Amino acid sequence: GHSCYIAIGLARRDYPNCRHPGWNKGSIAYHADDGKIFIGSGVGDEFGPRCHKGDIMGCGILFPRGYSSEMDSDGSPDMSPDMTEEGPEEFMERDYHSSDSEDEEWWRRPYAEKGTKVQVFFTRNGKTIGRREIRIPKGGFYPTVGMLSKDEKVRVDLRPLTG
Repeated sequence: GHSCYIAIGLARRDYPNCRHPGWNKGSIAYHADDGKIFIGSGVGDEFGPRCHKGDIMGCGILFPRGYSSEMDSDGSPDMSPDMTEEGPEEFMERDYHSSDSEDEEWWRRPYAEKGTKVQVFFTRNGKTIGRREIRIPKGGFYPTVGMLSKDEKVRVDLRPLTG
């Protein structure tokens, strides 16, 4: 596209479709135009290289040992307390504040505090750029791609690396 305003990442099911991935609570995304990572905020952090035409961007999740994808009776993921939260110390949990009042209300709900922590990783051309620790929102994460400038095109492959 004209400006390469492309982002890939994960978002909650009810994420606003008029907002770029990563800009609101319940989402995380790597932005191709500036190489920054956005975690529930319109302010990104330095993360990796910018991407260009032909680059292959990737996103994945590393679940903790003992993670259960079983659903509770209310349809939310089972957040059993016996799960371990493992991972290197350099991974950070973010707690950002959004100016969007509807988005803030979602994040304050009790289940946001109980969500399982996972490590989300991003790749560029097959090499891992980095990881961040984040809580899974109620209802889980969904893969998401955002494009903001004219004539942007992406090809999406949703096949897991393992499974």
